Formats: sequence, C-alpha cells, structure tokens
Amino acid sequence: MEVGRRISASPRPCSGRRVVAKKRRGGSDGFVNSVKKLQRREISSKRDRAFGMSNSQERFRNMHLVEQYDTHDPKGHSSAILPFLMKRTKVIEIVSARDIVFALAHSGVCAAFSREKNERICFMNVSPDEVIRSLFYNKNNDSLITVSVYASDNFSSLKCRSTRIEWVDRTEYIRRGQPEAGFSLFESESLKWPGFVEFDDVNGKVLTYSAQDSIYKVFDLKNYTMLYSISDKHVQEIKISPGIMLLIYNRLSSHVPLKILSIEDGTVLKDFNHLLHRNKKVDFIEQFNEKLLVKQENENLQILDVRNAELMEVSRTDFITPSAFIFLYENQLFLTFRNRLVSVWNFRGELVTAFEDHLLWHPDCNTNNIYITSDQDLIISYCKADSDDHWSEGNAGSIHVSNILTGKCLAKINPSNGGPKVDDTEGNTGSSRKLSNSSLVRSTVAEALEDVTALFYDEDRNEIYTGNRHGLVHVWSN
Repeated sequence: MEVGRRISASPRPCSGRRVVAKKRRGGSDGFVNSVKKLQRREISSKRDRAFGMSNSQERFRNMHLVEQYDTHDPKGHSSAILPFLMKRTKVIEIVSARDIVFALAHSGVCAAFSREKNERICFMNVSPDEVIRSLFYNKNNDSLITVSVYASDNFSSLKCRSTRIEWVDRTEYIRRGQPEAGFSLFESESLKWPGFVEFDDVNGKVLTYSAQDSIYKVFDLKNYTMLYSISDKHVQEIKISPGIMLLIYNRLSSHVPLKILSIEDGTVLKDFNHLLHRNKKVDFIEQFNEKLLVKQENENLQILDVRNAELMEVSRTDFITPSAFIFLYENQLFLTFRNRLVSVWNFRGELVTAFEDHLLWHPDCNTNNIYITSDQDLIISYCKADSDDHWSEGNAGSIHVSNILTGKCLAKINPSNGGPKVDDTEGNTGSSRKLSNSSLVRSTVAEALEDVTALFYDEDRNEIYTGNRHGLVHVWSN
C-alpha cells in the first residue's frame, strides 16, 4: 500500500495519495499504509520462481466468502453525533493489524472488527463531532493512528491520535473497545488547509506542513520526536524516497531548482537545477532513489541519474503521462496507471510488463482498490469481469491476483468460484445446506463483488478484505 501517505487539510476527503511498496526489514510488520504485512520471498530469475508462482496460485485458488461486517450502526452512536455520521456510506479504506480489521466509511465513521471473535469491537470515533479522514498502522509501536477533523473547528484542521492495539500497562485499548485511551500527536502543529501530514513507513518518519508559517517538520515515527524543520517559502513540493527527500522549488522560466536532503537529519546532499522547456507545464517530477523522473506536457519523459547527471529520454509516444505511480523499491521498477490499465517499467524507460486480463474497475486509479504484496511479486486488484464470463452482466466485478513480472493472472475471485463452502455432514441438500463459517454473511457473492470501494490483503492471515458502497466489509479466505 504503502509507503508515503499524505493527508491534506482540504475541506473535502483526501483522494490523492502516493503509495510505495516496500519490503519488511525484519520483525513483525503490520500493514504498510495501505499497509503491507510482509512475507520474505525474493522475485528474480531464481530457480525457485516457478515454485513461487505455483505457491501463489495455491494461496488464492480456493478463496471464498466467509464473513461479513457492517460499519453502519446508528443505534451504536450517541444521539449527539453529527447527523451525516449516522448515514450508511461506502467504505473508503481498510486496514488490518494483528487480527483486527479497521474499516473507514466515507461519512467519517471508523469501525474495528475482531477476526478472532467475528464481532465489531468498537467505533474509533471518540468524539460526537469527530470525522475520521484516514488511518495509518504504525508497526513501530503497534498502534493505529487516526487523522480527523472536527465540527467544533469547522472541519478546518487535521488532528492526529495514536491508540495502542496490544497490551500497555495491562490494558488493551482497542481490543477492549477503549479508543478514547489514545493520545494526541503533533498538537503544536497547525495543520490547516493547505497543510498536511504524511506518514512515511519506508523511512520511519512523519512529515508535517504548517501552511500559516510555511514550515515543514520531520518527526520520528517510533516516538514522535521532532528531528528537524525546513523553513523555506519557495519550496513548492517535497517527495520522499528511501533515505532522501527531494525538495522541488518554485519553477523559474527555464529551470526548476531542486535539492536532495538526507531524510535522517536534513543535510543537503545535492543542490542543482533541472532545465525545462519554456512555456510547457510540468506534468510531474518524481524521485526514485538516484533517479529523477521529469515529464512536461507533450514532451519526452526524462530520466536523470542525479549522481552523474546522465540523462535518458523516453519518447512521449511510448510513455504517456499516467494518473498515478507505484514504486517497487526492491525490484527497481515502477507501475503506472492510466485509463484502467496497469503497466510495469524499468528505469531505462523500457516497458517490462503489460498485464493480461487486468482492466481495473475504477477509472480514477483508486489505490484503495489495489494491493501490492510485500515481496512486490503480486498485485491484487478489483477489476472488470471478462466479457466472456457468463456472470459478467450487471455490476459485479472480480478480484484478480496477477504476477507483476510476467503479467500473468494467477487467480480470480468471482461469483462463479467465490461462494461460501457448504457443510453436507447432516445430509442436507439444495438451498437448505448449512453454510460453514458464514453465520454473518447476508450478501450473495455477486452482491459482495458489486461496486467494491476498498480492498486490503492480510498476508499473515492470507485473507482479502473488501468494502463496498453499502458500508459492508466482506472477508475472503480459504
């Protein structure tokens, strides 16, 4: 998922995000912002790669619908709650940590569910006027960070709160349904629009921006200690990569000033200008380790090696400006998203993979409907059904599991194969058969696959969680 994740203080819910896939550095990881629980399995031209693909197919072959949770419960809220929080709305984000599934609805209500007990534990909203905008699982201290706005503040400022999941002083805050036992973060910061907070799980840092005084601050994600600040009104944007930050300054007529800083202490590592074509807007500037990607309107893609100033260009007809990127740091590749299609590129500007049978359902590249496994070998997406499939009519899509290096579709979950398993031990037949492990399921498989608005894969439990426009969360497992 994850991952630099930026939440802005815009009055509207944040739709823009930067997702970076990473690999676990040891220990027990939670999700990486969208958030990736990790298994160690390199992808390369190793002799066991065929076994890895076969193993992936087996993991997903028998996935079926096993449970259903509901984020909507008007009876579970105080009568003083904001009226729009009482409405049933779509799930926009799902996070899993340990055996707890967190689902955030568009209304701003966030519910926590126990997979062990198959029940809702609590709502994470601790104030009647709180609207939760985003979630982040901090594996460094096993806590969930919620980013919220409040009616009492006219929804103008972001407020962050950290709540422990596991035992602290003999108390399990979330497991015991006590989200109010969390504590506030970054209280000294004014995060009004266009201020933001960005959680960077790759480097273990938090970046905040206070718009009123034009100050960026970097905090340690382990203990939330402030490390250093950057005060410069000419900085237009900051992009984060492993170990470094790219400062993009206000453009001048023929070039854009750039600085590369150490993410650890803010030391300037490189200060340089990048030449631009005059009178042409910049489509994007992205930093990937030592590679700088620059694309201007109707111009070739430029790939600059900032170490030796070597410049490579990719024809604008071969590389069309995408709507989003996902960088695969372990594999030195990146994904591009455009018009429901996903492509894999290397940093020589070569197309590595074009996926088979992988037309995304949402045209706006909703990254909440995409999961990259921690080994960066698989992409799990909510896709449109094949036109050849007999069940493709209607609004049901399918969940596709594809190999990133080959583009091959390894598995699908659709209405024809994602149905609950049945228990015939009592000799029942037909519609009277008892559904095993599905006491909470009320939706049909086709209904569960209609208009999926959020998707998450728990790699430790080997379960896929999907949320839909009705505020329901469905669990797919084998």
